[in-house]
Amino acid sequence: MMSTENAPETPPRRLLWTLLVAAVLLAADQLTKWWAVDALTDRAPIPVIGDFIRFRLLYNPGAAFSLGADSTWIFAIVAAVAVVALLWISRKVRSAGWAISLGLLLGGATTHLGDRLFREPGFARGHVVDFIDYNGWFVGNVADIALFFGAVALFVLSFRGVPIDGVKQAEESSAE
Repeated sequence: MMSTENAPETPPRRLLWTLLVAAVLLAADQLTKWWAVDALTDRAPIPVIGDFIRFRLLYNPGAAFSLGADSTWIFAIVAAVAVVALLWISRKVRSAGWAISLGLLLGGATTHLGDRLFREPGFARGHVVDFIDYNGWFVGNVADIALFFGAVALFVLSFRGVPIDGVKQAEESSAE
């Protein structure tokens, strides 16, 4: 008979955490975009931290740095695939860190997909609302910040060996 005394306890699934983080991010991103369109249309950039961070409204048809501006429909497909893949992976999550990180990625991908599908100039050709200008290097939004930190967190979790299922593998004792 096998003993389960030393077996690590399996943590509960964290899908709800992932979905909650994604939903909060989706709401925050869309509310800030609504504010940006309302407050910044036909207006000069507003300094936030001097000229280093400014609010300036742009409609981005492409990816990061406006790359691929003529391929908006491709970005809509990529975002849809990313959302489905992140939901699929999130079903297995038992680690709080992974749940939060995947929630940031899921929320960012979902809100960008929504922009691509429902914003002007039309379905699957919509432009993403960007309004946070980083010293002229690039202009982004709240979802971009979440995507960046979600990706960095996943890298750190992977580098540290934190498993997605939240169960640390027992180290084999060399004394046995």
